[in-house]
Amino acid sequence: MPTAVKICGLTEPQGLDTAIQAGARYTGFVFFPKSPRNIAPADAATLATLVPPGVARTGLFVNPDDALLQSVLAQVPLDIIQLHGSEIPARVAEVKALTGLPVMKAVGVAEAADLDQLWDYGLVADMLLVDAKPPKDAVLPGGNGLAFDWRLLAGRKLLKPWLLAGGLTPENVAEAIRLTRPGGVDVSSGVESAPGVKDPQRIRDFIAAASE
Repeated sequence: MPTAVKICGLTEPQGLDTAIQAGARYTGFVFFPKSPRNIAPADAATLATLVPPGVARTGLFVNPDDALLQSVLAQVPLDIIQLHGSEIPARVAEVKALTGLPVMKAVGVAEAADLDQLWDYGLVADMLLVDAKPPKDAVLPGGNGLAFDWRLLAGRKLLKPWLLAGGLTPENVAEAIRLTRPGGVDVSSGVESAPGVKDPQRIRDFIAAASE
């Protein structure tokens, strides 16, 4: 199976259309005000209607309360909830029960000890996203353009399907895939010309490189 690609942080039709036409299997909309990729639910709803069957619509949330999840889902037809904050496994299970949707849990990795979390989250999440752990003073939990030592994941088997994220670009994604053999890869800042501004050519180049 070719490596699936998720283009995250989409905010406008051109980037979305480019991602779909180039073969992305997942699209991502960010509901986190501090992010330059934050999108209003009404705008996300419009974009979500443009996503064809077979391409998943993912909503990224950071430590959301029930009210936020319910408000967004009342407006936006999402297929997957992505939790990208400090949610504990019990909260992941709660979100699954509340929304009735599959949950992808992001886990930040900087060193081998961080990999232990993947087991606990794998017991409750439907998918995992292995990302670079943000710096302690970072405002954003992801989308910082940082990578980690991918060799930490070499040969490791996870409980659930998983995507690799963190500092991926058209230039390095093929090597990242070679080293880790993930089911998919997730990119946001690596295909942008400026924070929050997707570059259509970089999207095409990234998906092509991930498919090699």
